[in-house]
Amino acid sequence: MSEHEQLRVELRKIEKWEKDQKGLFFWERLARLPFSALDKVTPKFIHQKIEKLLDEIAKYVDNGGQYLANTSATLEKASAQLQEKKQLSIEDIQHLSLQEMDELAEHFIEVRKKNAQLQGATTGIGGIFTLAIDVPFVLGLTLKTLQEVAVSYGYDPTEQEERIFMVKCMQFSSSDIVGKRAILEELASGNRTQSLQQLQGWREVFLTYRDNLGWKKLFQMIPIAGMVFGAYINKQAISDIGEVGMILYRKRRILEKVSQSQK
Repeated sequence: MSEHEQLRVELRKIEKWEKDQKGLFFWERLARLPFSALDKVTPKFIHQKIEKLLDEIAKYVDNGGQYLANTSATLEKASAQLQEKKQLSIEDIQHLSLQEMDELAEHFIEVRKKNAQLQGATTGIGGIFTLAIDVPFVLGLTLKTLQEVAVSYGYDPTEQEERIFMVKCMQFSSSDIVGKRAILEELASGNRTQSLQQLQGWREVFLTYRDNLGWKKLFQMIPIAGMVFGAYINKQAISDIGEVGMILYRKRRILEKVSQSQK
């Protein structure tokens, strides 16, 4: 099988994955309820902490902020993972095989899942109080995971276009079937130069993502026992966003490789 034919096979697998995406279950639609209750009993200083962290994430969308991963360090890790003698550049990665790109993405996702698991276990000790702080940290870890996946497929996360694409990945993971279909159609159109205003507000995206973790984190509100739930839920959250990021970035790279092979 030629490389072009293999790319087509991989593209069909992704298209099947897209069709298999279902709407959220009813109990997932109730995701905001746990956080509505949580907000009423959460001390003011924790609300202020969450607001501050969310503002930092806003800076990331606008200009990178503190959640912008070190691209050079990520490339160094990628080079080590592939046992390259010299450090790879974004352009070098663009010419890797799809298998090597997949290997890099899976490696970065696994490392972040372990980080998230440890974070969830640590914050799960304190129950409701540390839970309110844990969610923004998960959002930050989510962003860094998506940036590493972007690098794995040869895209530069320092470009605002890619940060907007990452927000779209988060929107996709938090949307119902109608929202997922709309995002896929938008991405398929090839128009990724949209403005931040067209994202309908970064804050809404992140708060929706946060609230959709609500029901899953309900049991993490129990002190001590929350360690077990927190570790599992955080790991799964990164696993889910990692899968979405990997699929959507992988599709972009395959389409570009197919286009190049036809020239």
